[in-house]
Amino acid sequence: MHTHHKSYQPYVSPFDPCKPMIEKTYSTPPHLYIGFQPPNLPQFTPMEALRAGTLWKAFYDPWYGPYEKKNWGVPS
Repeated sequence: MHTHHKSYQPYVSPFDPCKPMIEKTYSTPPHLYIGFQPPNLPQFTPMEALRAGTLWKAFYDPWYGPYEKKNWGVPS
């Protein structure tokens, strides 16, 4: 199983006047890991689908700002 949230450690220069960022994270879209859409994928309820922006749970990919609480579950 692939994870949609990845991280890496960038180069930190000893001469950089700013505080270094030790780890950077990014998100990859879920459709990169699904070739053809398989039949019978789990679906959100209609109201949840409107909030999530997709009907299928496998294609749900929320975006959170750096200071927001991360809730990786079903949209509320």
